[in-house]
Amino acid sequence: MEPVNVAIIYYSASGTLHTLAKAVAEGAEKTGANVRLRKVTELAPQETINTNPAWVQHIQDSSDVEVATNDDVAWADAVLFGTPTRFGNLSYQLKAFIDGAGPLWMQGKLANKIYSAFTASRTAHGGQESTILALSNAFYHWGGIIVPPGYTDPIQFQSGNPYGTSHVAGDGPPGDVQLEAARYQGRRVAETTAALKAGRTV
Repeated sequence: MEPVNVAIIYYSASGTLHTLAKAVAEGAEKTGANVRLRKVTELAPQETINTNPAWVQHIQDSSDVEVATNDDVAWADAVLFGTPTRFGNLSYQLKAFIDGAGPLWMQGKLANKIYSAFTASRTAHGGQESTILALSNAFYHWGGIIVPPGYTDPIQFQSGNPYGTSHVAGDGPPGDVQLEAARYQGRRVAETTAALKAGRTV
């Protein structure tokens, strides 16, 4: 069976979402999927970035990650989006990327793909679920097929978020539970996509 194409497209300021995105990619890759790990363009002015040393450091540390384009979305059978919460919503950097996918949407090239989302917030009640739900609004408009992790694996009963992998950044970097949950989400999306793609060819 032909491998599925999975794109992981994310925005990360200080590195938390970057770490989760890499774990998601690992999970998808273990199924044999073709995976593209991509970051969206940083839109914050340099003077704002300079106020946070972790932000400055992460930009340097992730300089080898390719910047996402519409071609990555068009190529993919499934796309997982990652964003930190911004007042219970997605970051404006990722929102700008999604808005820029309008031409693909107009051509019907976003429909019938599988989509999923993951996030992180500074505090435990910082809007993780509302951020994932906000991202899902775009998926509905695109005619996408949303595949959340749900409570479909024992790790989900530890990570506690059936909407999508999430992490409380104020507690430090993602630990083993969050990283395994991210790998599981990547694997579940890739396996579901493969099953759907195989069914369509029957």
